[in-house]
Amino acid sequence: MAEMNFDELSNIQYDVLRELGNIGAGNATTALSSLINAKIGMKVPKVQLVDIKDIASFVGDEETEMVAIMVMLNGDIEGFMMFLLESSVAKELAGLLMGGMVSEGDEFNEMELSAVREVGNIITGAYLTSLADLTHLTISESIPYIQIDMIGAIMSVPAIEFGKLGDKILLIETEFEHGITINGYYILVPELASYEKILKALGVC
Repeated sequence: MAEMNFDELSNIQYDVLRELGNIGAGNATTALSSLINAKIGMKVPKVQLVDIKDIASFVGDEETEMVAIMVMLNGDIEGFMMFLLESSVAKELAGLLMGGMVSEGDEFNEMELSAVREVGNIITGAYLTSLADLTHLTISESIPYIQIDMIGAIMSVPAIEFGKLGDKILLIETEFEHGITINGYYILVPELASYEKILKALGVC
């Protein structure tokens, strides 16, 4: 499977990747519940293959301002993972961690950014831990990097990496419920060799 391409995934391979998305999102929700010390509901994640050029339309539109939390991956799995939230939702989430104390306006202060970064660290860490446990592969992650911008601008750089996987990527949409509705989007982009390792570890390659 040296020329792996998302456009050519078998049904079994797609189902396995989709189930990984479900499990990872579930573990991330549990971790978030522990972080804010409150129960969080989660709808069944939507896991789908999406055309690269259409990503922005799935999370809003080109000008929707988002908070992107990205970590670089090393070890058996190399690449990066991104978790996306609308800016307004990210600020509300920061408020949950800060006892409802958030600044006025759309801008994030340092304390709010720190809270969002911690959320991203917990969520991506829990997701990747579930992936490592299922595949028995070693995955290490960098310190989370935060970017706040319009979704079109955020996606312009990683689109280069997406293109190496074919015309489509796997997008995982999760909806959390805790007084507010939190729509989050996971994008896991390992290098081609790493995707092959994942599928081999799960016996579907």
